[in-house]
Formats: sequence, structure tokens, C-alpha cells
Amino acid sequence: MAAPLLHTRLRGDAAASSSAVKTLGASRTGISNMRALENDFFSSPPRKTVRFGGTVTEVLLKYKKGETNDFELLKNQLLDPDIKRLPWLNRSQTVVEEYLAFLANLVSAQTVFLRPCLSMIASHFVPPRVIIKEGDVDVSDSDDEDDNLPANFDTCHRALQIIARYVPSTPWFLMPILVEKFPFVRKSERTLECYVHNLLRISVYFPTLRHEILELIIEKLLKLDVNASRQDIEDAEETATQTCGGTDSTEGLFNMDEDEETEHETKAGPERLDQMVHPVAECLDILMSLVLSYMKDVCYVDGQVDNGKTKDLYRDLINIFDKLLLSTHASCHVQFFMFYLCSFKLGFAEAFLEHLWKKLQDPSNPAIIRQAAGNYIGSFLARAKFIPLITVRSCLDLLVNWLHIYLNNQDSGTKAFCDVALHGPFYSACQAVFYTFVFRHKQLLSGNLKEGLRYLQSLNFERIVMSQLNPLKICLPSVVNFFAAITNKYQLVFCYTIIERNNRQMLPVIRSTAGGDSVQTCTNPLDTFFPFDPCVLKRSKKFIDPIYQVWEDMSAEELQEFKKPMRKEIVEDEDDDFLKGEVPQNDTVIGITPSSFDAHFRSPSSSVGSPPVLYMQPSPL
Repeated sequence: MAAPLLHTRLRGDAAASSSAVKTLGASRTGISNMRALENDFFSSPPRKTVRFGGTVTEVLLKYKKGETNDFELLKNQLLDPDIKRLPWLNRSQTVVEEYLAFLANLVSAQTVFLRPCLSMIASHFVPPRVIIKEGDVDVSDSDDEDDNLPANFDTCHRALQIIARYVPSTPWFLMPILVEKFPFVRKSERTLECYVHNLLRISVYFPTLRHEILELIIEKLLKLDVNASRQDIEDAEETATQTCGGTDSTEGLFNMDEDEETEHETKAGPERLDQMVHPVAECLDILMSLVLSYMKDVCYVDGQVDNGKTKDLYRDLINIFDKLLLSTHASCHVQFFMFYLCSFKLGFAEAFLEHLWKKLQDPSNPAIIRQAAGNYIGSFLARAKFIPLITVRSCLDLLVNWLHIYLNNQDSGTKAFCDVALHGPFYSACQAVFYTFVFRHKQLLSGNLKEGLRYLQSLNFERIVMSQLNPLKICLPSVVNFFAAITNKYQLVFCYTIIERNNRQMLPVIRSTAGGDSVQTCTNPLDTFFPFDPCVLKRSKKFIDPIYQVWEDMSAEELQEFKKPMRKEIVEDEDDDFLKGEVPQNDTVIGITPSSFDAHFRSPSSSVGSPPVLYMQPSPL
């Protein structure tokens, strides 16, 4: 009878009747009825049951009454990967509570089942997969419209916390599973958003995992970031804008501008206005805004910055920054998490600058890391609106003093000549100084102009510029040109003779490619990039824009004015205005968008405030 009984369990009630009839030797009429029952069984849709037979509710109710046979079968099923298909989430509250209690009893009694249980829970951190029919092809896709997702996620997090209550080592076993389950970065935005959201929630109630979780998320964001350059994003947005503009121009030529904008916004909707055209940028934007929101929620308590929580988060993020960001070249947006965190309180901005400064001046660090630190210092000082002038001056004093000490050590050496390979950190520090000066010179000279000029003269830019290391030849031409124009205007140093000599010495380089040989001129020997270039992600910009200093374009006439040195009587007149109480207006600080340094340093019309790149010749005196 063992075989018929096994057959009864596997085939269900109808098949059980069939076996019983066969065993007892039923009549032909009975056999006919049995076949009818079998046909009805196979043609009817299957009930939502687990594979061993019976519903989850029935098994758990039997277990509560002391019948443990089916419960033991359920435990054995957990070792099977198909346990993920167990439909326990979208069930009644009674079933869910019984199942959670079952998980707790299971992992506390048999810890060998801990990993399968954690893996099963983690698999529910993304929208469920559904099969969509497209013609004769079955396409698997995520069910992004599932209204039960938030409730399901809540239940999964409850399950993790219940398990951790019985097995304290749960976080240690969970982290490798979270890494393994992380969706491929080319999955849908909704899938990645749900998974990252759940990872961040786990970091709240498992604080020991926060560092590893944030590192995992930022590592995945970097993969998206390096596959969506700022130029590609801007080109995609510009193309989309032109396409929409061309469509709108054919409809209602005499509509008022305001009406057109309102109608366009109504059609598009607020979500559409925030959507990025570039698909990778869209995904990156969603995830970046999620991380920035999380950071604010962690650091702010009742509208005020919590120093202890912010300090702990800063420690985690600065370690991740050193490990992932500082060694990554030309990432466009991910590094803004440090920019945003530092805006919460000045102390964190100063700690970040001090950290970068130590990296730059430490000769034990690789040159590429020291140069990257210099890029971050210059870009941060220039772009962070929340950094006061006194901090800018302190950083300039440190950098310039280090440059002079470096020159002192090179004066009597055999390496006192222009070479990026030998003096890369020096040139990076020079560029940070020039770049910061271009952005902040109006603030440095505001108020008492004579005192501001006295401070700038004390920096002794002339010795740096005139040194045998020749930093004007290595730094980016756009930075050099603006530095030369401004210092010439205020008679701090005259750079144009050196620039002209460097231009004559700039030798072309012949590069062989598949398409043939090409002649190029290396205008960026430092391989420089400015990490805090304007953020072009629409959702993330809302976090960054209030604390960010943009570049204001200069007209050709204004650039020509900068070439003219300031006469002494003008300085005296302005000083007199200050003494009379007529303080000159402190205009918005200008800056340079280095994204346009790519592609022959052209300034794309879509970029936010890129200055034109040209060599400005001095006006005849």
C-alpha cells in the first residue's frame, strides 16, 4: 500500500480516488467515472499550494495542533531553491503571522536553514517577475505596478528582524546574500530603486552593516556614472529639447509663452519634467536622489543636524570615498554625496578639506591619488557656496605655502624642470590655487580693496608662475587664461609672456589610430577633471543647487576688460568709496565648468555656464 499512498499525496484528491478504485477492482462504470474525474482534475487550474500538498494555512494549523509530518516536509523544502516561489506574502494576515512564527522557530532550532531563509527574503526586495505574452514569445518582466509592494517590503523587513532576534549573527550571514542578490545595473530603474531602498532600510536596523551597504550601493552607482558621461547626457537632453521645440513650433504660432509652458507642463506632468532622456542617467538620477534623501533623514532630527549621527555617517562615507571615488577618474555625479554631506555643517566641510590636504601633501601616496586630491580641493573650494571666505583664505595659505616650500626644495636639485611625471602633485596644487582664485577673487577683493590686494600680493604668485617648473604650461588653458587675465587686471603677476613662449614650444603629437594618423596637441597633460562640475541630473540637482555656486558666463567685452590693468587712481577711488560707506557690490562668484574641457575644449551650448576657451593676448600699454 506504500506506493498507492505516495501516489495519493502527490496527485491530489481526484488521483487518490482513482488509485482507490483501481486497488479495489471497480466496475467499468466506476472506471469511467474515475476517468471523468481525472480529466476534470487536469483541465482545472491548480490551487495555490506548496509542492508537498495542502495549503500553507493547513500545514501551519496542523503544526499548532501537534501534527508535525507536513511541517517536517516544509522544513525540507527550504533547502530547495523553489522555496522562493512559496506565495506567503500576498496572503491573509493570519497566514503571514503564522509563517513568520514558523521562520523564527525554524532558524532557532536548525540554524542550517538560516541562509536559505535569508536568501528567500532578499529575493522579495525587488518587484516580482511576471510573464508577458508578446506574440508567440514569453517575455519575463518585473511587475512594477504591484500595489502591494510597500506592504510586502515591510513584511520582509519584519521577517529579518524576527530572525535576527533568534539568531544574533544574522547580519554577518545576510551581507554576502545582499551582494549576491543585487540586480544587474542594466535592470529597470524600478527594480534597482526598490532594491537600493530596501538595502538602505536594512542599514537602519542593522547599523553594523551600514558601511558595507553604502559601499555596495556607491560601487554600483559608479558603474552607472562612468557609463553616462556629462557630454552624452547633455547631448541627449539637447536633442530631446530640439525635437520637442520643433514639434511645438508647428502648433499654435500665436500662443502666449506662458500658456504654452503651462500646457506643456500639464501634458508632461511633474514626473515627466524630472525624467532624464538618457536611460542610464535616468537610473543614476533616481538612485542618487534616493541616497541623498537617506543621508538627510539620517543626519537631521526634528529639523536640526544631529552631530553624533552625522559624524558617524561621515566616517563611513569618507572611507568609501577614499576606496572608490578618489581612485576613479572622471566620475561625474556620484561624488556629490560628499558635497551634500559637507553642507550640513561647516565642521564637516573643513574636515573634508583637511583630509584631502593630507592626501595631497603626503609623499607616500601615489601621485595619481595626490593629483586627484588637488582636483577635489580646487573644485570644492570653488563650487561650495557654504564655505566662508575665511576658510578659503586658510586653504589658499596652506596650498601656496606648500608650493613655495616645494620650489625651495627644487631650486638646487637636478629635477628643476617642467615634467608632469616628476612634479604631478605640484602642478595639481597650482591648478587648485589658480582655479580657486578665479572663482573667489571677487570675494577676496570685496570690501577693502587695498587690503584684499595686499593679501593677494603676499601669496607671491609671481614666484610660482616664473619658476622653472613652469605651471602655466601644464595647467588647463582655460584656467590659465582666466588666471592671467585677472592677475593682469590687478597687477599681481604678468603671465602673457610665459603663455606665448609656452605656445611656441607646444609640439604636436602624432597619434596612430585605425582610421590613420592624426596630429594632436596635448592641452591637458595632467589629465585633469574637476569633480564638482555642475550636476545635470534633474532630481539630484534639487538637493545640490541651493548650496552650489554656478558659473556666470562672461561676454567678449568683459573678457577684453579683464586684459586691461587697473590704474592706481581707480584703486584709490574704490578705496575712497569704501571709506565713504559705499561698499562695492559683491557680485556672484564666478566659476568654470570643466566638462567642456573634453572634445577639444569646446563650450557646448547646453552646458551650464562654461566659459569660452581662448588665449587672451595682453593689450598694448
